[in-house]
Amino acid sequence: MNIVKSIAVVMLGAMLFVSCKKEATTAPAGEDVVATTNQSSKEVAGTMEKATFQVEGMTCAIGCAKLIEGKLAAMDGVKLAHVDFDTKTATVEFDDAKQNAQSITTTVEKIANGIYKVENMSSVK
Repeated sequence: MNIVKSIAVVMLGAMLFVSCKKEATTAPAGEDVVATTNQSSKEVAGTMEKATFQVEGMTCAIGCAKLIEGKLAAMDGVKLAHVDFDTKTATVEFDDAKQNAQSITTTVEKIANGIYKVENMSSVK
């Protein structure tokens, strides 16, 4: 009976060892939030534009900043979204034929029932 248990334990361990090949990614030292890229919309119909703005109402890097960053990155035409919790600054690179400063502001301010507010929006082509 002990031989059967030993063989079962060895086989279970082998299966776990082989099946758990998750590749870990780490952020560079000092960075709390990593930029997120939207891979679904690669075609650029207009001109790429870069908007920078302050986000008021964030209370944490993992919950608030990552949530906002994810919602922005999921928008059609957004190439890059980065939200820095420490400076309360968001940077979004987007296709001006698919998005504009107003749609980005609306998206951020709709998250979590209007907790977050966009201030000092500036946009450069």
